[in-house]
Amino acid sequence: MGFGRTTVSPATAQEEAYRAILGAIRTGRYPPGERLIPETIARELAMSRMPVREAFQRLANEGLVMLRPNRGCVVSGLTIEEIFEVFEMRSVLEGLAVRLAMPNVDAGVIAELEDFLGRMERSGQAGGRDWLSLHQAFHEYICRLSGRPKLLRQISALHIAVEPYMRIWLHHVDQPETATRAQHVVVEALKTGDAAAAEQAMRDHVMRTAPHLAAFLSSGKAGAVLATRADRSAFAAMPTG
Repeated sequence: MGFGRTTVSPATAQEEAYRAILGAIRTGRYPPGERLIPETIARELAMSRMPVREAFQRLANEGLVMLRPNRGCVVSGLTIEEIFEVFEMRSVLEGLAVRLAMPNVDAGVIAELEDFLGRMERSGQAGGRDWLSLHQAFHEYICRLSGRPKLLRQISALHIAVEPYMRIWLHHVDQPETATRAQHVVVEALKTGDAAAAEQAMRDHVMRTAPHLAAFLSSGKAGAVLATRADRSAFAAMPTG
């Protein structure tokens, strides 16, 4: 399914608005810096403004948007330093998840992971349109085996934070066609039964992406999607509401 894309029960209006806005942020329809107009979103979703505003507050609590006086709701952006920090946190937490998951790794799990690899490779060969979703599902499947729901929620939030940047990057490069090789290393480490080796393989795999993504975003090819230190300082000085 991918992080944050689990099947849930019928939604309230506020939950429906939250899911719709979150999905638009993740896919890049609402890019970093975009101002979100509650009236427009409410009209698109055929609901009143109140549940949309409640969704804004929930997204703000999760750090995905900022509520600013005189400008309303703005999609949050990350600096290069913050992108590296996200990957550093992911590296540690996903490494921990792999170590905790190891007792649950059996032949059935390995078969499922190899099926993920096959689907990712076919996606990469076909242009990579759904490669990132499959990549996230691969990571989520492994992390769920840890049996630690709170840990999984933290990892999910980190994936969501960088997803818009990953989508922009993968749209401009040929990475999906070859990137699945890195997942093979993780699966091979899991096959050994060595928890420490598997943890290190996952940590190395996660961190390998950070410098490539940062270099691409710094090149300007992605457009103005990065936050600046000045932006961050200004945002921090403003009260929310």
